Amino acid sequence: MAEVKAYDQAAGTGRYAKASGLGGKYDNVRRFWEDQLTGIFLRPYLNELVKRKEKTMSRLRILDMGCGSGDGFDLIMAVTSKDPELYEYISQTIRPDILQEYLGVDINDTLLEQARDHFGGNPKLRFEKMDLGHGLPFTRKEEKPFDIYLSLYGTMSHFHDDTVVELLVDICKHAPDRALFVGDWLGRYSYEWQDLWHVSPEEEYFMDYRISYIYPPEERHRHDIPVFPLRLMTRQEIMDIALRAEKESGVKIRPLCFFDRSMLVGRHLATGDYNSHCPDLRLPINSLFEGYVRTDLEKLLVDYVPRRGFDHLNSFYESFFLSCNTLVEHTIAMLSGYGSDGVDTVIEPFYPEPLKEAIRTMKVVVEAAGQLRFGDARANIIETHLGYSLRKLEMELQTGTGMGHGLVGVFEIDKR
Repeated sequence: MAEVKAYDQAAGTGRYAKASGLGGKYDNVRRFWEDQLTGIFLRPYLNELVKRKEKTMSRLRILDMGCGSGDGFDLIMAVTSKDPELYEYISQTIRPDILQEYLGVDINDTLLEQARDHFGGNPKLRFEKMDLGHGLPFTRKEEKPFDIYLSLYGTMSHFHDDTVVELLVDICKHAPDRALFVGDWLGRYSYEWQDLWHVSPEEEYFMDYRISYIYPPEERHRHDIPVFPLRLMTRQEIMDIALRAEKESGVKIRPLCFFDRSMLVGRHLATGDYNSHCPDLRLPINSLFEGYVRTDLEKLLVDYVPRRGFDHLNSFYESFFLSCNTLVEHTIAMLSGYGSDGVDTVIEPFYPEPLKEAIRTMKVVVEAAGQLRFGDARANIIETHLGYSLRKLEMELQTGTGMGHGLVGVFEIDKR
């Protein structure tokens, strides 16, 4: 399969190793933006599930479908129960003592071996080879029901809609009375692939996807980088799949939340493979989160190039990128004009409320950090918080309809 060859080759570069920083699979953006934002959206549903399990004195079982190197386990176990106050020590939502078992399944032997190497010392974790192309290949007798059926990082986009319907029907049969299903597809209208917007949402469309972003810029146009199909989705298309599965299974599949994952930081913004106008934002945003590294903040400014015939998309992206630009420009002005009297900034009344809040927050951060005399306050405090402020804009200005690199749907399976 093309997918297996592609991920084998990517893993062979060494850039899939569990590392962090300015580049690679586990860069700063992945750890401090994408995974944490996903966790924030999942938080209320995980909190409710954990409380329910505690009341019945039972423990959680998690199935990670398309687990790869086990990244879903890292993500879901790092979700905190709330945003902590300064004085608080906040524990993770799913504590080790409430987890009974995590089963990760994938078709790729190389990634499964990475997962076993990384998590081999945890007896609650299992990683098994499994092809989900024809639904769940086990019954309740073989595997007890799971409380969370998890599929992250675009895994659902590997399958045709009929296959996902079949998988959801099997999940409904296998699940307990109540369970969560979390599915992640590629968003149909990401700015990363503006060249593909013309395809009608009535068409089950698969893009030719290249993992070119994992290579250095000078190698991204190599002819031997494998290409494989991935499904592009809108919220309505996912809802249609859920409704079909609900009808076939006779089990309620209730939508709880949709969110766009990685609108401002998607990996193909750096490659321009599907939109030559893309700004390369990944590296400067990685730099915001890197200790003792100062960022040229002007590299964060986006000159959005609209595509004719897509007024509603252009209108959204114009507003979104202008809000991000305005926050960056205000921050640059605050740093340039900082003095003993504090920071002078004007917040226009027509700014969106999330932008107003972000500017006010950055004003407080710049004024407070400017008083520090140890370390590099700009690199380690101000720029890092600018990264979190931009992340908050992405979280609060989005529509959850397919505008990001990923589109995540959270559903409750309800048999009551």
